[in-house]
Amino acid sequence: MTPFDLNKVNREMKVLAVMVLSSVFATAALAGEAPTELAAQHAPVVEDYTYSTQLDIAKVVSMSSIPEVCEVVPVKMEYEDSQGQRHILNYHVMGNGCSNG
Repeated sequence: MTPFDLNKVNREMKVLAVMVLSSVFATAALAGEAPTELAAQHAPVVEDYTYSTQLDIAKVVSMSSIPEVCEVVPVKMEYEDSQGQRHILNYHVMGNGCSNG
């Protein structure tokens, strides 16, 4: 999958997430539940990567784009583990703006 494809998937996932959350909040309002409590139950687990992090990645949902800079930059990957639980992994990579000359 190319970075262009990942950016397109990322945009589509954001639209889908807004639609799903709108539906969840509407359902929660009808059921008398607080929307923030219901959303917190389904929120992805956010983790910061270290060398000792044990990863269980069954499916990559989205990845942030890597900027065109020549320095280490933070990026995120959203994925599902083998149990279907969503995670957001924060990690660092070298930017794409360095020349080889």
